Amino acid sequence: MIIGDIADGLTRTVEGIGSTVSEAFFEPVIRLGVTGLSRAGKTVFITSLVANLMNRARMPQLVAAAEGAIRTAYLQPQPDDTLPRFDFETHLAAMTGQSPRWPDSTRAISELRLSLRVQPTGLIAGLRGPRTIHLDIVDYPGEWLLDLSLLDRSYADWSADTLRRIEGREMAGDYRAQVAATDAAAKLDEPQARALAEGFTAYLTAAREAGFSDCTPGRFLLPGDLAGSPVLTFAPLPEPERPPRGSLWREFDRRYEAYKREVVKPFFRDHFARIDRQVVLVDALGAIHAGPQAVEDLRRAMADILGAFRPGRNAWLSKLLLGKRVEKILFAATKADHLHHRQHPRLTAIMQALVADAKRRADFAGAETQAMAIAALRATTEDTVDHKGQPLDVVRGLLLDTGKRAAFHPGELPEDPSHLLNPAREGAQAWLDRDYAVMRFAPQPVTLKPGEGPPHIRLDKAAQFLIGDRL
Repeated sequence: MIIGDIADGLTRTVEGIGSTVSEAFFEPVIRLGVTGLSRAGKTVFITSLVANLMNRARMPQLVAAAEGAIRTAYLQPQPDDTLPRFDFETHLAAMTGQSPRWPDSTRAISELRLSLRVQPTGLIAGLRGPRTIHLDIVDYPGEWLLDLSLLDRSYADWSADTLRRIEGREMAGDYRAQVAATDAAAKLDEPQARALAEGFTAYLTAAREAGFSDCTPGRFLLPGDLAGSPVLTFAPLPEPERPPRGSLWREFDRRYEAYKREVVKPFFRDHFARIDRQVVLVDALGAIHAGPQAVEDLRRAMADILGAFRPGRNAWLSKLLLGKRVEKILFAATKADHLHHRQHPRLTAIMQALVADAKRRADFAGAETQAMAIAALRATTEDTVDHKGQPLDVVRGLLLDTGKRAAFHPGELPEDPSHLLNPAREGAQAWLDRDYAVMRFAPQPVTLKPGEGPPHIRLDKAAQFLIGDRL
């Protein structure tokens, strides 16, 4: 029996090595990580990207599609049997049905494999036949990526920084009152610990709804089967001078370290370390609408995200990655269809400024980065109307809450991004000279011709940056 088990193990090892060699030399694999911050539209992005790679009539800026090098694209079983499959078919049906609706958000990690049959072009076209390239798309919550910043921070540091950042936020008032009434040096009381964790989770939920990005620890918002466990039963507290053993502070310190060890590290070890290309979706318009504090919070969050792709001083992550780095990172401002195309360059410039600032703050190098404004599923049409005797660029669409058709102008974004970033950095409470609005649109009914994927804005340009060189 033991000999049989050993033989079976050796056989599986040889099979695994053979599969790895085959993929490396004959069927290359691109692992694309997709994450997003606060309602940025991960599910819609993945669904539309896959649909438009399978039916490429709307992908002229993807060179391999425009030149006809992609002969066909088809879905295959994913390589990771332990991960849920991204439910592409259900999401596409929701987006493109007779009564289209936004698909349900994914709340955990999932994966999908799209295989592309590619014929080389140019001088080598006659020397090589078509080959298969696998695109493995890994979908995971943005809050999990932000958790990386916890790995090289102590509970005391994290608590002090968190309490400082939430000091002026209205939605944190209840939790701040809980903290003020708590003696962190007192003996651990489990009902009190649970109440503090629930109060902090309520704050994180409200902060995310208000457009803030710094919502860590991420599993507090997406607990899954960890709900109610001690590893999620802690919260930030002021550090006592000498917290005794058995105190609330000491126990929260222990649980914080357990969270990093049992929750954060396994994710990066098992999934993050294998990603080749990454797209980070950002609802920049939502942050701008929420005000300067949300924009500054987004700026800091993007610096933390870039830190995830440069191990730097984090010895644990450096050892894990063994010199491997993500090759390309795309920061995409979503919902570009909420703006008239005349304002798209301004939204792109704001994203580029945020990324440039984040790169400086994170001392980041080693991967190619790009920022752009996109809409994975176009939900509006453009128009120009008369407003007080002047032409006004608007977008028209179906309002998500009422189903009525409306024209919408969100406000003029500044041509100079510093007009937003400087007040945000200086702690302004509101925009002084302008106001920005946000409207929620439902997807519009669409009739797809043969060979067409869902309508979008610059999804083909995003695909060219992310995977075009490998096709």
